Amino acid sequence: MTEFTLHGIPGSPYVRAVALTLEEKRVRWTLAAIPMGAHRAPDYLAVHPFQKIPTLDHGDFRLYETHAILRYLDRVCPGASLVPDDPRQAARVDQLISLTNDYVAHQVSAVLSYNRRIVPLLGGMPDEAAVASGIEPARRVLAELARLLGDRPFFAGETLSLGDLMVAPHLSFLPEYGEGRNLLAERPNLAAWLERMETRASMQATSWDALIAKTGVDTKRPIAAAA
Repeated sequence: MTEFTLHGIPGSPYVRAVALTLEEKRVRWTLAAIPMGAHRAPDYLAVHPFQKIPTLDHGDFRLYETHAILRYLDRVCPGASLVPDDPRQAARVDQLISLTNDYVAHQVSAVLSYNRRIVPLLGGMPDEAAVASGIEPARRVLAELARLLGDRPFFAGETLSLGDLMVAPHLSFLPEYGEGRNLLAERPNLAAWLERMETRASMQATSWDALIAKTGVDTKRPIAAAA
C-alpha cells in the first residue's frame, strides 16, 4: 500500500486524531510537520485552500477535513473497521465526531486547553476571565460525553471506534492543568476511559512529545524565545 503523508502541527488534536487512526490501522505513514502557526503562511495554501490542519496525501490523492480523512482511512486501510456495522453504533460514531467539532473543540479545547497549554508557548498570558467563564460550558460538554459513554469500554460499544479516536486527543490535555483535572474528577467513567486510551500504543506513539521527537519540529518551544 502507498505510504500516507499527514500534514500538520505536532500537538494539534485534529492532526493526532488522524495519526491515531493511521497507527491503529498499522499502516506506513509520515508526518510532514510544520511549526506552530505555519499553516497561516501563504505557501500553505498549496496544501490546504483554507489554511487549516490536517491534510492527508495518499499517493496522488489529497484530502482534507478530519471526518472525511478518518472515514477514508477506515475504508482503504486493512484491519478491523473502526466504524461498527450496527446502524445505531455507527450513528453514535458520527455523533461523537460532530460533537467534538462543534462542542469539545470550541468549549473545551479552544478555551481551557488553549489558555492553559498553548498561550504560554506563544509567549502570552492566559485569559483568566475566559477560563473562569468557560468552566460551566466545558462541564456541560463533559457531562454529555460521560452520559454517552455510560459503563461501556468505548463510546460506540465494546470495541474502539473513530469516535474514541476523535475525542481522545482533545481530552488528553485535561490532566495537564488544574481545571481540566477537576472536571475529569467529576466524571469518573470518562476519566477511566481516558486512562485506558492513554495506555494504547497508538496514543503513546502520537503524543505531542513523540511527534516532536519523530519530526524534529519542536512546537513546544516558546515562539517568543525562537524569534
